[in-house]
Amino acid sequence: MPITYIIIFVILVLIASGLFVVKQQTVAVVERFGKFVRSNSPGLNFKIPVIENVSGRVSLRIQQLDVIVETKTKDDVFVQLKISVQFQILREKVYDAFYKLQNPHEQITAYIFDVVRAEVPKMILDDVFEKKDDIALAIQRELKEAMLDYGYDIVKALVTDIDPDSQVKHAMNRINAAEREKVAAQFEGDAQRILIVEKAKAEAESKRLQGQGIADQRREIARGLEESVDVLNNVGINSQEASALIVVTQHYDTLQSIGEHVNSNLILLPNSPQAGSDMLNNMVASFTASNQIGEAMKNANKKKDTDKK
Repeated sequence: MPITYIIIFVILVLIASGLFVVKQQTVAVVERFGKFVRSNSPGLNFKIPVIENVSGRVSLRIQQLDVIVETKTKDDVFVQLKISVQFQILREKVYDAFYKLQNPHEQITAYIFDVVRAEVPKMILDDVFEKKDDIALAIQRELKEAMLDYGYDIVKALVTDIDPDSQVKHAMNRINAAEREKVAAQFEGDAQRILIVEKAKAEAESKRLQGQGIADQRREIARGLEESVDVLNNVGINSQEASALIVVTQHYDTLQSIGEHVNSNLILLPNSPQAGSDMLNNMVASFTASNQIGEAMKNANKKKDTDKK
């Protein structure tokens, strides 16, 4: 009876040792006496105890490998590129992935170094930043072709970081700062020029309007004086007497206007009754002398033109 229990127990242990579980997105590689037999899918599986064993498990999930490559550009700038490669093992090629390749990470890293150091030295630093997608596509194309024989599919390759030498970065920052200052100075200069032009236009318009106002004022004053002389002529006062009367009136109006302002500067003006008449006589004499000089100049010019002919 005890022997029967022992046999049953041994059988149960053997059966239990033959059962194994495979997780989702994982494949178990089963060998029989060291030779590949099959690959088991996720779930509860069975292997022949003692004769078969699970030699390894292969993940089918997408994996990512980050590699930093240092190389030199065409314009002799050392730069570090961070390359991220996403890959996965094909379900139908588990055998190749498990047995053909000892260390896939090292293999992928070697291909990345080879491609980057073949592509980047053809470009200047600015082109490396602009064409990083082209570099990533070249890496993906090269890796996909090379790793497919080993059961690996390259899902995506990305250039996630470009880090030039620190001195080069400082120089680039200084260049960018200088360019921005130059643009700012140009905008400030344009703004100042616009302000100056607009101010000049405003001043010119102001002067024009001021001159127009003075001309209108003088025109109205002359029209008023003309009307005043006509009115005085109608009451029997001749033109000379009327002009004297108007000059005297304006003379006293000016004195009154000056006296109304307490803080006005001191101005000496003649205030005798004869002052208006003297002013009128001086004005008439000035006009007469001016007319005589003008006539003399015209006659002299005519004589010169006659002598030339």
